[in-house]
Amino acid sequence: MKALVDPSNALATGLAAIRKQYQVPDDFSPEVLAAAEAAAKRAPTAHVDRTDMPFVTLDPASSTDLDQAFTIEAAGSDLLLHYAIADVAWFVDDGDAVDVEAWKRGATLYLPDGKARLYPAVLSDGGASLLPTGPRPAVIFTVRVTPDGSVKLDGAERAIVRSRAKLAYDSVRDSDLPPDFAELAKRIQAAEDRRGAARVDPPEQEVDGLGDGRYALAFRPLLQSEISNAAMSLATNLAIADALQAHHTGLFRVMAPPNQGAVERLRHTAKAYGLKWPGNETLDQFARGLDGTDAKQAAFMLAIRRAGQGASYVPYKEGVVPWHAAMAATYCHATAPLRRLADRYVVRATLAIANGEAVPAAVTDAFTRLPQVMAHADQLDGQIGRAVIDLAEAAMLKDSVGQIFQAVVTDVDDRGARIQLRDQPVVARVAAQAVGPGDAIGVRLTAADPANRAISFERVS
Repeated sequence: MKALVDPSNALATGLAAIRKQYQVPDDFSPEVLAAAEAAAKRAPTAHVDRTDMPFVTLDPASSTDLDQAFTIEAAGSDLLLHYAIADVAWFVDDGDAVDVEAWKRGATLYLPDGKARLYPAVLSDGGASLLPTGPRPAVIFTVRVTPDGSVKLDGAERAIVRSRAKLAYDSVRDSDLPPDFAELAKRIQAAEDRRGAARVDPPEQEVDGLGDGRYALAFRPLLQSEISNAAMSLATNLAIADALQAHHTGLFRVMAPPNQGAVERLRHTAKAYGLKWPGNETLDQFARGLDGTDAKQAAFMLAIRRAGQGASYVPYKEGVVPWHAAMAATYCHATAPLRRLADRYVVRATLAIANGEAVPAAVTDAFTRLPQVMAHADQLDGQIGRAVIDLAEAAMLKDSVGQIFQAVVTDVDDRGARIQLRDQPVVARVAAQAVGPGDAIGVRLTAADPANRAISFERVS
């Protein structure tokens, strides 16, 4: 999901310009829509009946593209997570019109005013979505979670499931969830801490209308239900990644840690927000103690996310252990096939190896081509995300031209000084001489132009 939402539709004009600039698709061609309509009526014939299992979903209240449903059972001291994932491959054939269009898009694009879907809504929000409106085809991954949080894939099968309830993050009660839901999340978190994982999930950034055409950027901290829900997806993706690596196949998500320069900039950013980061603590150690309910710590969490070197996809390569620094583990994406193209193929490969079958040639071939397709989708998503933030910052500051702000220099190069405002989640550049990283300076806002998504400052002290 995008890090910024706009519930009051304050940025409508600017968002329309972003959609046009980045050629965000509005809909699908009649051919693709017709193919999707026909596919949505396809009756499952390769699935076992698991409608007696008490699956539920947990998502934002407004979501209808539901990739995952879950139930949990105890097995001695272990927990068995039964994670049902939408069986997109049942509806989409290699080379059909829906598949060809999905390869062009790569992923669903999320903007504050709506999404550009990977698949037509009749599939992503209808026949393939695990809504509680009837039985749905799915792939159930059974993940064994030990008391110390270690995970292992115990099996995978195509099945018909029926969700008992569409639960929402902001209204779910403990009694709605499987009894061991919180315990499973606790175990996964403990395993992350033990590995030294640096996964940071910043709060959602929102545009708040203040009246009289004025806006502010605020943060909505993640709810505990969201954090616990993410643990199930993480556990499944880790277990699947290990299974794929062991079978010498797969597509993996990899990421290098922030380089030293980025870490130094983050130290200055922390200073700008008045956060005390002890010199003997690593970024990972400091990040694990951040509180998303505090606005400045939330802004710093977002800064960490932006400072990373970026994640990418790589196919299995003999003798290479793919590594995701933020997860401190071998990791893959398998749990969101309605929203990411790559997941559909990872699900197919895992289903095959879990049942002693050969991975289909079409899947193995896809693993070699997907990195480029997904890289383009990630790049486009990043460009749109930056444009949206630039728009929001300009809209927020447009009535503050001439105002002086306190800032801290986070970096200096031949383009000037990069600064972090002390009291706003805004990073900008300013022409400044004889300054270095960590210096405190005063700057005056000289322009804020939402139409061009641009802001500018000049140094005053």
